[in-house]
Amino acid sequence: MIELKNLSKSFVTADGTVEALKDISLSINDGEIFGIIGMSGSGKSTLVRCINMLEKPTQGSVYIDEKNIGTLSSKQLRAERRNISMIFQGFNLLMQRNCLKNVLFPLELEGLKGEKAKQKARELLQVVGLADKEKVYPAQLSGGQKQRIAIARAIATNPRVLLCDEATSALDPQTTHSILSLIKEINQKLGITVVVITHQMSVVEEICDKVAILDNGEVVECGKVSDIFSSPKSKAAKQLVFPEGEQNILPRKENEHHIRVVFNGAVAAKTPFIANLAKNKGIAASILSASTKSIGKKAYGNILLEINADKTKIKEVTDYLNEFEDIFVEEVE
Repeated sequence: MIELKNLSKSFVTADGTVEALKDISLSINDGEIFGIIGMSGSGKSTLVRCINMLEKPTQGSVYIDEKNIGTLSSKQLRAERRNISMIFQGFNLLMQRNCLKNVLFPLELEGLKGEKAKQKARELLQVVGLADKEKVYPAQLSGGQKQRIAIARAIATNPRVLLCDEATSALDPQTTHSILSLIKEINQKLGITVVVITHQMSVVEEICDKVAILDNGEVVECGKVSDIFSSPKSKAAKQLVFPEGEQNILPRKENEHHIRVVFNGAVAAKTPFIANLAKNKGIAASILSASTKSIGKKAYGNILLEINADKTKIKEVTDYLNEFEDIFVEEVE
């Protein structure tokens, strides 16, 4: 388990002291995929660097398996970091080494050499789907392939924790999906605890079990992804979950109501809701905005409806829509 207790981090700059993190406490269970999300400047990258002590917290503690790693000596910390691997947006591969030798690098640092090391490196290339690229150099690879090599290198030392700092931000959507699927597969097969740092809610939706929302260095919301996605409470969470907001929507007239329908893995998303409301309930609805997508056979996203009706009819609408599993309905004030 990873436990962050009252973690704070400040930096002294020419313009004064900047508080990057403010009294953060989080618990991440073994084998979990935990997302930490926030807009630029929210402190999420500083937070992940504090987990492996690349940044020393100004205050507070980081416990991994009940061990306070902030109290370790330099030698002990280096040993502990073998259990905490990291992948980055920029891949950080050694350009003068081919793929096999990139994966071999951490094994060599641990003293594992020769054919035994090569055999393990080749097995890892097989795990990430690039067994045929062992003699290829990073410059010859696509972005997704580079990240796969980085993942193979990261898990070479059999870590207990994998930190992913904006690991898919430089990739296109299709490649992002394949990398996230690989990370999830590794999590399930090897039981590695994964911490995902991102500014993309779509990444959190696809892969994470739980998520913490960071805003201005503070955790403003934390919980199951499904709970926060369906009913965000904080302003920062609402901006991430519903980035389109309600901008450019005309002011409401009397008896005009805005209803948000959130699809959180709903299998009934192809049901003609609006047509059924008009046909069965005699209630007409207009779509003001929509942002939905399908993952597998399930739907995720939200639709904002405008309905001109009294409160009794609005309750009929929400009652009807709430009958469907994995659909959350709320009136937007």
